[in-house]
Amino acid sequence: MTAPDPGPATDLLDEEPVVGRSTLRRLAAAWPRRATIRTDLAAVTDPGAYDPDLLDYPLHLLPFAEHPLFLAASEEQRRQVNTMSWLGYNERVIAAEEFVANPTFDKLAHGVFPGVDRWEVKEAVQQSHVDEVWHSYMHMLAMQRTRQARRPEAEPDYGQPVTNRTLYALADQHPERWQRDLLYLLWTAVGEISINGFLDLLARADGIQPMHTLIARLHARDEAAHGPVLYELMREIHPQLNAEQREFLIAMFPAAITAFGAEDYRLSLRILEFAGIPKAVDIIEDTRRLPGNELMMNDFSTVRRLLEELGIKDRVEYDFQ
Repeated sequence: MTAPDPGPATDLLDEEPVVGRSTLRRLAAAWPRRATIRTDLAAVTDPGAYDPDLLDYPLHLLPFAEHPLFLAASEEQRRQVNTMSWLGYNERVIAAEEFVANPTFDKLAHGVFPGVDRWEVKEAVQQSHVDEVWHSYMHMLAMQRTRQARRPEAEPDYGQPVTNRTLYALADQHPERWQRDLLYLLWTAVGEISINGFLDLLARADGIQPMHTLIARLHARDEAAHGPVLYELMREIHPQLNAEQREFLIAMFPAAITAFGAEDYRLSLRILEFAGIPKAVDIIEDTRRLPGNELMMNDFSTVRRLLEELGIKDRVEYDFQ
């Protein structure tokens, strides 16, 4: 990333690095014992029996689950929506990994951003990158097992999730290379710092396939390490950006937070219509009007703490309440 002269905060880094080297070293040293690719391969590839009577996706995560028009649909249609919502959830996770996180880790590993050229940083970044590719494979396996068990005749085009669509739209509006690089870094940082809240929606769910909670739990365990890595990297990179770049991050933070937590109503409508649910548009419009229904999750306390440490929390226009 081409950066104009950095601000005066860079001088502080010559005396004492902002990134906690000991934190990154501990995370890297624990990777062989912690990483699910090293410890839980057998559990993912041979997860046990599939119970056809259990749901694939928690009902409470369907924002329209209690809508009278949805409840009036047949049991078969509602089951179909449930299974496709589970598959769509996995597609959202995989798309975030493959099209956002992995390209960003590649940029981090190849010196696109300032301040990430030390060994302990590179090691933690490469380990995280390996984990992310593994996570996509885990979710692919879970989806394939569902398809083998449920045998759907066809599925909708799940498309790119709302998180990615928002990123791509902003990238189109900001054609400078450094702007696009920072957008991807920001989306990855917010995602990696906050994703456990998203994964826990399934990891702690009752009444669904055991493999589905297992995949979410294992993914979350890895992300418990990735969050601190991205947290530390943001603390390192931010002071070395120039004033224009820092202002750009401040302006883009609200969109990144909102996009990560957003309900994907475009996907919900597509699934309802594909399942043949009558008046699907009315169901989605009614659901969106309910207070608080724009967000799938809203716990961004760690992002708030990062902004406080960066000294920009009061300038980021997002209501953390």
